Amino acid sequence: MACFIVPAAEAVVASVIEKAEEKKELNLAEHGTAEAEEAKIPMSRKLKWLTYMLWGGVVLLLFEHIWHGEVAPYFPFLTAMSSPADTAEMLREMATVGVCMALLVTAVWAIVCVAADAIVKRPAAETVADTAK
Repeated sequence: MACFIVPAAEAVVASVIEKAEEKKELNLAEHGTAEAEEAKIPMSRKLKWLTYMLWGGVVLLLFEHIWHGEVAPYFPFLTAMSSPADTAEMLREMATVGVCMALLVTAVWAIVCVAADAIVKRPAAETVADTAK
């Protein structure tokens, strides 16, 4: 019914944090206060991955809900809001399914970030040897 609203809310928050992180990274690079680090993926790029994953899922779920007639082009937009009983069921679905989807996407993103950091930190000699095989 409305399970896509929870990941959408997380995507909005992640987008705001991503923009703030980009601004902070640009400010540090501009003033030359960024410490010289080894190859590292910026946090803003990692947050961009999260927002892409979340917004992609939200768009697909929104399309699916429109397809099944659960989202309408007129107020109140969600057909589950037409009666109090349906609204209670919708809120329960958001609290269970929506939260689980958002947590799962965030967990997959965290695993991807850890894997990406491990790949970036590998010595160049290992990378060249692996590609030569």
